[in-house]
Amino acid sequence: MKKTTRVCVIGGGVVGCSVLYHLTKLGWSDVMLVERSELTSGSTWHAAGGFHTLNGDTNMAALQGYTIRLYKELEELTGMSCGLHHVGGVTLADTPERMDMMLAERAKHRFMGLDTEIVTPDEIQKISPITNIEGVIGGLYDPLDGHLDPSGTTHAYAKAARMGGAEIVIHNPVKETNQRADGTWDVVTEKGTIHAEHIVNAGGLWAREVGAMAGVYLPLHPMEHQYLVTEETPEVYERDSELPHVMDPGGESYLRQEGRGICIGFYEQRCDPWAVDGTPQDFGHELLENKLDRISESVEFAFNRFPVLQRAGIKTIINGPFTFAPDGNPLVGPVPGLRNYWSACGVMAGFSQGGGVGLSLAQWMIEGEAERDVHAMDVGRFGDWITPDYTRPKVVENYQRRFSVSYPNEELPVAREWNTTPMYDIWKEQGAVFGAQFGMEVVNYFAADGEADYETPTFRRSNAFEATAREVMAVRNSVGINEVHNFGKYRVTGAGSRAWLDRIMAGRIPKVGRISLTPMLSARGKILGDFTVTCLSEEEFLLTASFGMQAIHMRYFEQNTDNGVSIENISTKRIGFQIAGPKARDVLAACTNADVSHDAFKFMDAKHIDLGGIPALVQRVSYTGDLGYEIYVDANQQVALYETLSKAGAEFNMKPFGMRAMMSLRLDKGFGSWNAEFSPDYLPAETGMDRFTSYDKPADFIGKAAAIAERDAGPTRHLCTFEVDADDTDVGGYEPIWVDGKVVGFCTSGGYSHYAQKSIAFAFIPSDLVDTDFSAKIEILGKMCKATRLDTVLFDLENSRMRS
Repeated sequence: MKKTTRVCVIGGGVVGCSVLYHLTKLGWSDVMLVERSELTSGSTWHAAGGFHTLNGDTNMAALQGYTIRLYKELEELTGMSCGLHHVGGVTLADTPERMDMMLAERAKHRFMGLDTEIVTPDEIQKISPITNIEGVIGGLYDPLDGHLDPSGTTHAYAKAARMGGAEIVIHNPVKETNQRADGTWDVVTEKGTIHAEHIVNAGGLWAREVGAMAGVYLPLHPMEHQYLVTEETPEVYERDSELPHVMDPGGESYLRQEGRGICIGFYEQRCDPWAVDGTPQDFGHELLENKLDRISESVEFAFNRFPVLQRAGIKTIINGPFTFAPDGNPLVGPVPGLRNYWSACGVMAGFSQGGGVGLSLAQWMIEGEAERDVHAMDVGRFGDWITPDYTRPKVVENYQRRFSVSYPNEELPVAREWNTTPMYDIWKEQGAVFGAQFGMEVVNYFAADGEADYETPTFRRSNAFEATAREVMAVRNSVGINEVHNFGKYRVTGAGSRAWLDRIMAGRIPKVGRISLTPMLSARGKILGDFTVTCLSEEEFLLTASFGMQAIHMRYFEQNTDNGVSIENISTKRIGFQIAGPKARDVLAACTNADVSHDAFKFMDAKHIDLGGIPALVQRVSYTGDLGYEIYVDANQQVALYETLSKAGAEFNMKPFGMRAMMSLRLDKGFGSWNAEFSPDYLPAETGMDRFTSYDKPADFIGKAAAIAERDAGPTRHLCTFEVDADDTDVGGYEPIWVDGKVVGFCTSGGYSHYAQKSIAFAFIPSDLVDTDFSAKIEILGKMCKATRLDTVLFDLENSRMRS
C-alpha cells in the first residue's frame, strides 16, 4: 500500500469505484481507494440492480442517462460483463394526477433527447402481458430501463480504475481522518497512514461515521428495504423475450424478471429506519431480518396488479439497508467548511446514478466545476441548521413518497416549523399559508376567511389562485408588505473588500450609498449567483442572493477569499420587510422624519434611516417591478418594525403578500429567478445578465475570459418571454418549445400574471430565431399551446413607477 496519494477514496461500493474510475479517466492516476471489507460490501451487494432515467430534475435524469450508456463502454474497456439487460420499462399511471406527472416528464424528455413515450393501457398489456391493466389510465415507456449485475458492474469500475493507474486496498478499515495545516489529510487505516491531498467520502452505509471522523455531519440515514424473488414461473420462462420492468407507483412496487422468475420490490408506508445510533462496524454482507408483515398491504396490491404472483412461490426474501438524504438525492461535492474534503454518498439509486455521480465529482475536483448544474445533489444544498432529528423523519417521508406524485407547488409536511422568524405567529393569525425554503418557513399566500388554509398540490392552477390575485392587485393598486427573510445575506468587511468584490463579482461594484446588480460567475463563465451589492462604506458591503444557496455561496467565498476581507453570513440575523406599490413611499414617509422624496432617495439608493425609532437599512429596490423598498433590521426588532409599518400602512390599505404573488409580479417585468432563468447551466449573454456584466472593468474577475468569449462569439440561444394560450395550467419549467414540428428550445419557468391576466413563460430559443417571425407552441401536459413572443414588458414599460 502506498503512503501518499493525490486522492484517497473511502468506500468500495459502486459509487466509490465509479469516482475512482472517473478520476483516472479525466487524467488523475495517482489515486487510491480503501475499503473496510470487500468491494461491494454494504448496500451494493444486495441491491436489486435496476436502472432507469426517470427523475424529476432534468440534470439528474441526464446524468442517469449517462450512467446507463456508460456500462457498455465499461464492458468494452475491461472485457468484464456488467450483466446488462436493456429490457425497457413502463411506469403505470392509475390516476389523472399521476398521468399528468407522466405527461410532464415526457415533455421534458423531448428536449433532453430521451426516447420515452406515453403508452395506452392496451399498449401496456402488449409490453407486459403479466400486468393487469384494470384501473390503469396509461403509462410512460422508457427503452433504456433495465437491470444489471451489481457485483460485476462494481468490479468492472474497479478494473477500469486500476487500468488507469489507481490502487485499491481492501480489508483496510479507516480509523481516523486528520487534516494538516496545509489542507491535506492523514488517513489513518488499519494498514498504516496515508497522506492524501484530497479525501472522498464514499462510505455508503458508513458515510455518517466517516464524516464524523472529520467533524462533519452529513444528512443521510439508512432505511430498510425489501424485495422478493420468486421461483421459476412459466409466464416468465416460456416467453421468447425477457419481461420489461414495470413500476406501479399506486402499488408502491417495481417488478422485473430475475432468471426464470420475478423480482419485485416495495417502498411501503410502514417503513423502518435502520441503525439509528450508527452503522455497526462489523456489518457487511449480512441481511436484515425479514419483515413480511410490513409489506403485506403492498404485496396484496401487487397480487392484483400482477396475478401471476399468486401462483409463484417465493424463493428469496431480501431485506437490506440503503442510505437516503432528506430529499432522496445524493450528497456530492466539496463539503462546506472543510478544505479538500469531498462527499459522494447518499446515492440510494447507485446503478442509475453512480456513473453520473462519479463523472460530476471528478470534473469538480479536476476542472474546478462540473459540466452540468449539479445543485440537486450538491452536498451544500443543506446548511448547518440540519440535524439528525430533521434528517431522519425527512428520510422516512422521502422513502414513503418514492412513488408518489411530485407536484410543482407541493409543500411537504414533515419537519416543518424547523426555523421561523419572529413574524411567524403574526402571519399565521392573518391566515398565512406557509412553504419552506432551506429549513425556513416562508409565507406563500394569505387565505381569507372561509378559504382553505392548505394549498392543494396540483399540476394545474391551485386553490391559491384567487388569494394570489388579491395580493398582486393590492401591490399594483396601493401597497403591499412582504417579509424579506428569505434572502441570503452576507456582510463583507475589511480594507480589501472592494477589490475582492471586484474580482469575485462580474458586475460593477457600487459607490457608497448605492446598490448594483451583478452575476457571480465560475471560471467557465457559468452563473453561480445573481447578487445585489450594497456599498455601506468603503470597507463594508452587504450582499443579498438566493436564501437556499447560503452554504454553497459561503463555500465559494471561502474558496476564493483574500487577506484583509471578512465574510459573515447574516441571513437570519438581519431580516425585515419590503413594501411595494404606488403608495410605498407614502407609508415609508409616515414612519420617519427623514427625507424620502424622490430627489433625496433615488432608485438604487441605500440609506440608514430610523423608522419609528428603529435603526434600519432601507434600499430602494423591489423584485415586484413597482415602486418599492427593502428594509432590514436586527431580527429582534422585526416585530417592532412591523408594528410601525402596519400602523402607517393602514391609511393606505396596505396588505401582506406572499411568495406566490411575488412570483406572479416578477412576470410582469420579465424578471428572471434563481434556479430557473439563472443557474450554473447558463452564461450571462444568453440569459440577459450581460447587461449587468462589466466586461470592460479593469478587474480580472472570475470567469471574465469565458464571459467575453461568449459575448464576442454571440450566444447560440436567447432567453425570451412568451404569452401562452393556456387554460388551467401554466408553464412550470422544462416544457419543450415546438417550431415547425420540431423541438427547438425549452421553458425555464412561467406562471400566471394576475395583473395582465395572461399566462407567461420564459424560454430559451435558438439565436437565429430571435429576429424572425415564427409561430411557436409549448407542450404543457401533452397539449400543444400557442405561444406568442413578447417584445415588451407587461407593466410599466418606461419604468416610471419603479424609478419615480
